[in-house]
Amino acid sequence: MRMNLTELEIRILGCLMEKELTTPEYYPLTLNALAAACNQKSNRDPVLSLAESDLQRGLEALGARGLARLTTTGGRVAKYVHSMGDKLGLDAPVRAVLAELMLRGPQTAAELRSRSERMTQVGDLAAVEDILLKLQQHGPPLVVRLPRQAGRKEARYAQVFAGMPELPELPEEEPEQPGSAPAPRVRPGNERLEHLEQEVGALSQEIGELRREVEELLAAFS
Repeated sequence: MRMNLTELEIRILGCLMEKELTTPEYYPLTLNALAAACNQKSNRDPVLSLAESDLQRGLEALGARGLARLTTTGGRVAKYVHSMGDKLGLDAPVRAVLAELMLRGPQTAAELRSRSERMTQVGDLAAVEDILLKLQQHGPPLVVRLPRQAGRKEARYAQVFAGMPELPELPEEEPEQPGSAPAPRVRPGNERLEHLEQEVGALSQEIGELRREVEELLAAFS
């Protein structure tokens, strides 16, 4: 199943998934309730200001993909539900982690564990990492592991409903000119510079490995 959703569709879908778990008594959502959820200022990055006409357009697109639908269950007012559980076979803890990524952007496993608990019990950090692995191995992949940022110990994860995220380019190494003087060696005792060089080397290796993984994942979107 090819994804390539728009940011509007991702926000709508994420909100439906979130509200199903956090406020089941008010789910399915009316169009007005969905607008409030999409435009709320907490637990959202970025904060948006969507009109109901925008939401109707996004709901129609999601409906065409079988990811959301209109229902009148429980009353005469039109309400909307998502179909992620049935369509993609995702249980509640997996949907909670995925919804957080859809609503707040790339996050570490620790951040996802803390923030997903407001929706449902997701378990310890190892359990969240298992969920992220499951989402990466889904067919097609729903999540990708991003290169670790300089100065950060933990890698972040991103949802790929809009396609693969842009990856940072590795700096090109300048070829050594014949007869040129060798690069100056780091003076003994300069531990901070040596540490930074080790960090850059580790990051370059991690990006290289991620690129190989991305090439394999891209096959699912072609």
